[in-house]
Amino acid sequence: MRVLQLGPYPPPYGGVQVNLAAIRDYLQRQGDWCGVINLTRHRKPETEGVYYPKSAWETLWLLFRLRFDIVHLHVGGRLTPRLTAFGFVLSILPRAKTVLTFHSGGYPSSGEGLAIHRGSFPAFVFRRFDRVIGVNSEIVEMFRNRFGVAPERLRLIAPYSLRLVPEVEYPERLKRFVESRRPLLTTVGGLEPEYDLPLQIDALGRILDRYPNAGLVVAGGGSLEDKMRQLIASKPYADRILLWGDLPHPVTLRLMRDSDIVLRTTLYDGDSIAVHEALGLGTPVITTRNGMRPPGVRLIEMRDADGLQAAIEEILENPPPRKPEIAASNENIRAVYDLYRELLPALGGLDAGRIGWS
Repeated sequence: MRVLQLGPYPPPYGGVQVNLAAIRDYLQRQGDWCGVINLTRHRKPETEGVYYPKSAWETLWLLFRLRFDIVHLHVGGRLTPRLTAFGFVLSILPRAKTVLTFHSGGYPSSGEGLAIHRGSFPAFVFRRFDRVIGVNSEIVEMFRNRFGVAPERLRLIAPYSLRLVPEVEYPERLKRFVESRRPLLTTVGGLEPEYDLPLQIDALGRILDRYPNAGLVVAGGGSLEDKMRQLIASKPYADRILLWGDLPHPVTLRLMRDSDIVLRTTLYDGDSIAVHEALGLGTPVITTRNGMRPPGVRLIEMRDADGLQAAIEEILENPPPRKPEIAASNENIRAVYDLYRELLPALGGLDAGRIGWS
């Protein structure tokens, strides 16, 4: 079996990225080929089977050059016109079966999601896909009722497998910081404008009078790394902030578990998997209101410095009871694999790739 996945590939280690990587790892363990085309601006040097095209034209060239039986598109956040157009291109590829996983759990209740109807172009495009996976029942119902996707083509499959290894160790410098700073605030995301990291950095300074030993860990990399380092260095409390960069997913999970609060303040965001992970680990989460947040988070308004400070202090004064709900499982990955196998008879077997020249 030859599967080509398209979407965000780690690092950074967001939920969609981890899900995509877990599927690839599972397929490779079965002896199958699984390539990945990264569709984000986060680019790394190409490795065997993982491609980082610099333009739409390079992406199209890869689609027609590579050999695959199944193409699997992963979408998180908004269903943009660009992604919809790309989905249409995938749907007309000759003899390749198409799969979509839609990861944005809050999208069905958003204004954009509610505006979708069967006569819209996105509905037309994704009705053409052979299988559509929703990560929750609301997404599945949206594709059935608003997109008009046939029920036999829809599947409900959890988006990722959480694997917090009890023996996982921190890098030494991170270990020293975590052990020496309390309360510990953590943010997991990217060093990009939409994550509004200056708000969190300033918030730490605001609470130091009451919590002089507090610290903030920033996990994730991105285009603003140099600017963020300069901003942090300009603060008199720079030693209380650890700008780490990308972390392996198990270490990130342990960091969120060991933190007092996880912060997710954004100017734009979808249904963040990191938020779900932190809640599942029992850690309080403060996040910007965007209409897609799960129950249990503390919501603030965008760029609300006073609201963020108040929320941090209220949680630290009256910490909620920790109730971890995460259990490790690979059942979701096996379900995706079974879905692929379900599509293969229509392709006439497992042999040669069905598209491309090489």
